Amino acid sequence: QVQLVESGGGSVQTGGPLRLPCVVPGYPANSLGMGWFRQAPGKEREPAAPVDHDGRATITDSVKGRFTIFKDNGRNTLYLQMNKLKPENTGMYYCAAAPRPYGGSWSHFGLVEYEYDYWGQGTQVTVSS
Repeated sequence: QVQLVESGGGSVQTGGPLRLPCVVPGYPANSLGMGWFRQAPGKEREPAAPVDHDGRATITDSVKGRFTIFKDNGRNTLYLQMNKLKPENTGMYYCAAAPRPYGGSWSHFGLVEYEYDYWGQGTQVTVSS
């Protein structure tokens, strides 16, 4: 069983930064494909940034140039660094993990929910104008 513990959410003004850590206690993060999803009020969850087991990341167009995602394997932690935040980035942010790739390949990993087996409880991010 993989447990995911998110933190780092909060309230920030437009243009500010936040860093969201997702800790995977007792499980090697370098064996997992992982990602961050955002769910705005009244909307479905959508991907922000996935990273495969080797650390290769995909940044969606909506956050390209402002968000980065990276793993610290020594700390078993996935980070989402968010810069130049906008009000439309407001939402609940969820960390997710997959111990094996859906369909058997890590190629193009992580942009849809069904690829993931484990989810954290979420951390709220609110960006005010």
